[in-house]
Amino acid sequence: MVVPRVKTPKIGIIGLGYVGLPLARLFATKYPVIGFDINKKRVSELQSGVDTTLEVKVTDLKEIIRESPKINIGLYCSDRVEDIKDCDHYIVTVPTPVDSFHKPILTPLYRASEIVGKILKKGDVVIYESTVYPGATEEECVPVLENSSGLKFNVDFFVGYSPERINPGDKRHTVEKIVKVTSGSTPEIGRKVDKLYASVILADTYLAPSIKVAEAAKVIENSQRDINIAFVNELAKIFNLMGIDTHAVLEAAGTKWNFLPFKPGLVGGHCIGVDPYYLAQKAQEYGYIPEIILSGRRMNDSMGNYVGSEVVKLMVQNDIKVKGSKILILGITFKENCPDVRNSMVVDVVNNLKGHGSNVAIFDPLASPDEAYQEYGINTINTLPNDKFNAIVLAVAHDDFLEMNLRSMLFKNGVLYDVKGILKEHVDARL
Repeated sequence: MVVPRVKTPKIGIIGLGYVGLPLARLFATKYPVIGFDINKKRVSELQSGVDTTLEVKVTDLKEIIRESPKINIGLYCSDRVEDIKDCDHYIVTVPTPVDSFHKPILTPLYRASEIVGKILKKGDVVIYESTVYPGATEEECVPVLENSSGLKFNVDFFVGYSPERINPGDKRHTVEKIVKVTSGSTPEIGRKVDKLYASVILADTYLAPSIKVAEAAKVIENSQRDINIAFVNELAKIFNLMGIDTHAVLEAAGTKWNFLPFKPGLVGGHCIGVDPYYLAQKAQEYGYIPEIILSGRRMNDSMGNYVGSEVVKLMVQNDIKVKGSKILILGITFKENCPDVRNSMVVDVVNNLKGHGSNVAIFDPLASPDEAYQEYGINTINTLPNDKFNAIVLAVAHDDFLEMNLRSMLFKNGVLYDVKGILKEHVDARL
């Protein structure tokens, strides 16, 4: 067996998105790091100190960016595979989405594994952070690494798994301040991986007993949140029928010491809105139908259409003609203070209202109109229109929206629907 190297690690980060870049920046404060991404534009922007995901401050990025891959400490970003061939630790942080039938798409993971496999050397360690179902790292990724490299797993090379816990848009719970779960393909590699992360994580690390345990821990973290939010979304539907303010109910119930403070809303993104399907898929392969997990997903997937229908009802109650009406949607990203539009449930609200014949304008100061159009085929704007509207739907709780005088943008009988329940007064309805 080849003994893993003990020299100072040279780390290659595969995928420089919402997960990979913050991790690369953190490791680059102590180690030589090469960030690899197939998106040439993304690489060019990062090398010039620009992060369009807004996850890393310009000053922090420029401080660690280097002009050459031959570095002792810092970060060099590249779209060339040859620039990462001298690394001895590879960390894979590519997205793992689902298709239109909610089936896991592992293609990005396969491609990343193939890229790494072609340059893998004896003694190297490959660590995966992408969300997967239990068993995927060893059953799906390792064979690709072996086939591409010609090396033998746990003899010539080793793997680890450390699930990402990035919360996009959250500037308080950054990667170094969140406890990091680690694992390895052997006990020795587990300790090695844990030591590597512990050297930069300000919070604690937790060494899981196996890769499968670490993988399972990741998918249940977000599945648990998904189910809890589904419960309060169902409560919102029930209390709405009863004419009771759901947020007032939750505030009252929250006075009990062990009450969990979840709020209703649109559940999208590439974690909570996706991870439960990975666990459900694997469970079904074992012949078990996960009723609670899938029920929670169905509830949360239904909320976009529910919000659209509630807005239409409110307009009708205010004697507003829905067909031909002007409606402003505030926010298209999947969550507040984040420019990521992937898997946004706001799109369901938009499609519902358009289906009723309304003219819908979508304003989001953070989202890229090009990305929104490429993802959904809808037009969005970054500049607030100087018009009056029959209805305004505050769909995403961006801080920018809190300072706006929304009532002044409505016609006299116009309605204001606050999906997130963040406005304190002058709201006609909220979830």
